[in-house]
Amino acid sequence: MNATTLLALSVSASDVPVVAPTDADGVLSLAWLVIALPLAGAAFLLLLGNRRTAAFGHWVGLATITGSFALSVAMFVALLGRDEGDRQVAEHLWTWIEAGSLDVGLDLLYDPLSALFLLLITGVGALIHLYSVGYMAHDPRRSRFFAYLNLFIAAMLMLVLAENYVGLFLGWEGVGLASYLLIGFWQHKPSAAAAAKKAFVINRVGDMGLGLAIFLMFVTFGTTSFSGVSELAPAASSTTLNWIGVLLLLGACGKSAQVPLQAWLLDAMEGPTPVSALIHAATMVTAGVYLVTRSSFIFEAAPTAQTAVVVVATVTLLWGAVIGCAKDDIKKALAGSTMSQIGYMMLGAGLGVAGYAFAIFHLITHGFFKANMFLGAGSVMHAMDDDVDMRHYGALSKALPVTFLTFAMGYLAIIGFPGFSGFWSKDKIIEVALVENPVVGVCALLGAGVTGFYMTRLMLMTWFTRKRWAPEAHPHESPATMTIPLVVLAALSVLGGLLLAGSWIVDWLTPVVGHAEHEEPPLPVIVITAITVAVVAAGVALAWFLVGRREVPRTAPSDVSFVTRAARADLYGDAINDAVVVRPGAALVRASVSADRTLVDGLFTGSATVLTGTGELLRRAQTGYVRSYALSILAGAVLLVLTLVAVNL
Repeated sequence: MNATTLLALSVSASDVPVVAPTDADGVLSLAWLVIALPLAGAAFLLLLGNRRTAAFGHWVGLATITGSFALSVAMFVALLGRDEGDRQVAEHLWTWIEAGSLDVGLDLLYDPLSALFLLLITGVGALIHLYSVGYMAHDPRRSRFFAYLNLFIAAMLMLVLAENYVGLFLGWEGVGLASYLLIGFWQHKPSAAAAAKKAFVINRVGDMGLGLAIFLMFVTFGTTSFSGVSELAPAASSTTLNWIGVLLLLGACGKSAQVPLQAWLLDAMEGPTPVSALIHAATMVTAGVYLVTRSSFIFEAAPTAQTAVVVVATVTLLWGAVIGCAKDDIKKALAGSTMSQIGYMMLGAGLGVAGYAFAIFHLITHGFFKANMFLGAGSVMHAMDDDVDMRHYGALSKALPVTFLTFAMGYLAIIGFPGFSGFWSKDKIIEVALVENPVVGVCALLGAGVTGFYMTRLMLMTWFTRKRWAPEAHPHESPATMTIPLVVLAALSVLGGLLLAGSWIVDWLTPVVGHAEHEEPPLPVIVITAITVAVVAAGVALAWFLVGRREVPRTAPSDVSFVTRAARADLYGDAINDAVVVRPGAALVRASVSADRTLVDGLFTGSATVLTGTGELLRRAQTGYVRSYALSILAGAVLLVLTLVAVNL
């Protein structure tokens, strides 16, 4: 990191005043209400119970999140009207923790970064709530489902609005709890219960990293507030900052399903489809990207940790893409895609000041098209009696015209078709990567080609090729409550990139992440764009050659290559975790139990045995008979006399 970058970050993160809201701030002083509305909805539905709210609970859930979205829009408009240096407003609600030198307030921070997240979380969240009204219409616990959705949204809003790391951690853990409840919502299915437990346990590993990072911040800086840590970070040792950065990265890997904590994401598809859309588009997996971006003042001063972010992101974007190539479950194919796309976002954040804005740019566009495709997958499942196997689909484009057209918009966006949202956001990350590190840039370019392959494979197997439906299947279009969100998200998938393209998002986020001088890429931008489009087109063509022109069997063939078998097995992520963590951990537990039984228990039981034996011997001398005691006294006296005689002789 050069001195200019550090100075820019210092100015952007600490010298820009964080102003407390005043009466003149109006709507900006209502940031707490954005969280309170869905939280109140969750509390209301949970306290009254599913039975009492069955008739209207879904509308309560939808109304609260819609209210938060309306308020988020009003706050965003108010922030737009302010000067660049006046776009950070902090609000102290109350003192939360006060112990010795530790003073943590339940404080909120509304700035350009949190403003964008609020729009994404509440906007996409409201559409998913509306979709769920139709999708969960016949579920007997629908009101409880909406309570959990509200809780999920409220926790994510707390995460992105917190002014300090402890408040962020509160939202972080709330997201973990809500995801556990929603992934395992259909707990009558053993697979859903196991998936929820798996997500919960793996995320606790990442949470330990974030918790340790917060402890280390307090020990080093005496504060956990963003502004305080930012101001003091340049004076800290690089070793300390690198450790903090690596621990923050560990936390981000858990929530954002990055290698090596990625194994929970595909299993999480056991939850209802709206949950998958919410996790992948607007909440949970975006939390890690937010954490790294919000902590830019740490990573810019910690080059080792920043390099670790780039390495993890590069591995993950390829890892997820390869998995997506071999999955027949439509939701798991999309989940592998999410892992890869979050890898692109993490890569942008890891590239530093030049990439932070584009990481958030891609996060927002991804929220549009990935929510679109997950909800579209749910519409397909709704039409196919909850069958998720794409080998049982084919030729659905005419049976589900609205779902097909909206899904196609998401497809074109994710592969980076020119003009669609993904084209504007992902290509910028590839461009920056080529400037900062050509090897990483080539890997990102390769990932774009693989994305073109697996997404085209999904499109062909689902919407085109030969009809492979089961005899009892009667595909039909979804109700309006499900198709309206698809239409809105499809429009955003097309236009979302245009709304944020150019330098607007870079300028908007400069007060938060700083500004770096633009470096020219090794090739003209138009050439890089042409190469990227050509690589994607090659991936599309390969999918057409391998899938579109051939017969798709209803049963996956077993005589496949090692790479295909590995991709079907999630690149042996579970096997690696089992070999590296589970089995050694189980062996350690067994050894600890054995040591406890032999050493600890042996020490106590052995001493008890010695005392018991001694007591048994002494007890035999206590017969209770006077004649025995007299005989003992006589024998002792005789022994004493004989001893004295022997001594005198």
